[in-house]
Amino acid sequence: MPTYERFEHLPVWQQAAKLYEAVDAFLGKTPLGMSRSFADQLERAALSVSNNIAEGFERGTTNELLMFIYIARGSAGETRSMCCLLERKPLLSDLKSEISNLKLLAESCSRQLRGWAAHLQNSDIAGPRHLNDAVRQHLDTHRRADDFQKHLLTNLPPDHPLRKEHPR
Repeated sequence: MPTYERFEHLPVWQQAAKLYEAVDAFLGKTPLGMSRSFADQLERAALSVSNNIAEGFERGTTNELLMFIYIARGSAGETRSMCCLLERKPLLSDLKSEISNLKLLAESCSRQLRGWAAHLQNSDIAGPRHLNDAVRQHLDTHRRADDFQKHLLTNLPPDHPLRKEHPR
């Protein structure tokens, strides 16, 4: 898994930013049949996805990051729920395609966040606050060993017995 130094580079943050932009564009059309409070809540829910990803990323422990990932995932669910409610409004039937696209973006964010959370929960790293030079060196040694093994396996002849044990 690649290591990201800025939250802006995270694919899930970029997807969350697209979600907010799409919601903002949708709300810019001020569709009939939607109250101002509903529109405000939809905007806040969509914005909350990217903001919570960013806030969690900037924290110092894996547990804090996980907490914000779950909050972001909840906001993606809230956005999707609100879109489901919009689909039920007859006055908005001509916008069903746009609403459906918003739901798909929110669902994509949710899936990515679920995968990220699962990966973090299975990780031994407690977060940057807990990393010291010895832990960094240990992790780097394992990463280099894995890279070396992958390099060796890709250079083996196709019929080599080790290649059959470790298909790539």
